[in-house]
Amino acid sequence: MNRKNFLSTLLPIAATFSGMGEHNQMNDPRGSPLIPPSLKNGDTIGITCPAGYITHEDIQPAINKLTEWGFTISIGSTVGKKDFTFGGTDRERINDFQQMLDDKKIRAILCARGGYGAVRIIDQIDFKQFTLHPKWIIGFSDITVMHSHLNHNFGIASIHAKMCNSFPVEWGMAEPIQKETIESIRKCLTGEKMNYSFLPHAKNRTGIVSGALVGGNLKTIESLAGSKSDLITKNKILFVEDTGEYAYSIDRMFWNLKRSEKLSGLKGLIVGGFKLKPDDEGEGFGKTLEEIVLEKVGEYDYPVCFNFPVGHQKNNFALKCGVKHQLNVQLNECNLTETG
Repeated sequence: MNRKNFLSTLLPIAATFSGMGEHNQMNDPRGSPLIPPSLKNGDTIGITCPAGYITHEDIQPAINKLTEWGFTISIGSTVGKKDFTFGGTDRERINDFQQMLDDKKIRAILCARGGYGAVRIIDQIDFKQFTLHPKWIIGFSDITVMHSHLNHNFGIASIHAKMCNSFPVEWGMAEPIQKETIESIRKCLTGEKMNYSFLPHAKNRTGIVSGALVGGNLKTIESLAGSKSDLITKNKILFVEDTGEYAYSIDRMFWNLKRSEKLSGLKGLIVGGFKLKPDDEGEGFGKTLEEIVLEKVGEYDYPVCFNFPVGHQKNNFALKCGVKHQLNVQLNECNLTETG
C-alpha cells in the first residue's frame, strides 16, 4: 500500500475504534486490509516473549541476522525472564508487549518463541495506538492468537513466520531450506511480494482462486472459536498446520471448522505440515490426514492443496496474514502468489 492510501485509512480507523464491538473486522469499505509500512535500513525490531520463555543466549543468532539485514534491535524486558513455562508473569508479558505496541520507534515486533501463553494476555492488551500506527507482528504456533485477533478485530496484516528459536546458531552450517525460510522474513518486512511454488500432491483438488490469506496453528484456531479472537474465514484462503496431535484429534479439529462454518465460505484451503502422533496400540483411527480433510470439504468445490511449506518444520516460509493472494493448484504445479 502506498503512503497516500495508507494515511487515508487512518482517519476512519481512529473514528471507529471507540465503537468497536465483539465482531467488528475493521477493514476499509473496499474490504482491503490495513498493511503496516515496510521496514527500511535502520528501522527497529522489538523482540518480546508473549508466550514461552527464552534466554538472551538463545535469541542471539536472530539478533545477529536481523542486524546483518540492517535493522536495529530492541530487546524486551521479558527476554530471559521465566515464570514456569512462560516468559515472565502474565503482567510482565502484557507490559512488555504493550510497550512495544505503543513505542513509535519500534516498526515490527518479533515474538521470540511460541509454546503457550498468548491467550492469557490478549484481552488485556490495548491496541488503540497500534491501530493508529500499525507495525508488523511476527510469529507462528501460539502466536496464531495474535494473527487471529488482528484478523477478527482490526483487519490489520501480520506475518506468520519463524521466530528467534528457529534461527541457526551457525548460519554457514545451516541447510539451504533453513536459510531460505528465514530470508523470507526479511522479504516480507521490506515489502517484497511473496511468491511460493511447491510440489503438487496426489490428493490435491485443483483450481485458481484469490482472497485474503488467513490461518495458522489448527489447535489454536479451534481454541479461539466463539471468542473475541475467533478467526474469520469467509471469502478467504485458509492455511492450517499442526504438530504432536493424534489423527483423531485432527479429525475433531476439522469437524470444529466445519460445524462452525469456517470451511463453507472459503475461497481455498491450504494444508501445511502436520506431524501426527502414531496411534496408540489397538486404537488406530483408520484415516489419513488427507482423508480427514477431504471428508470435511467434500460438499465444497474450492481448491485444496497438501504439504504446503508452512508449519513446525524447517520449510516454514513467511506468510502475510490478511493480505490478498492467488492460490493456483494444478496437477503439475502449485503456486501461492501475493497480489494485494
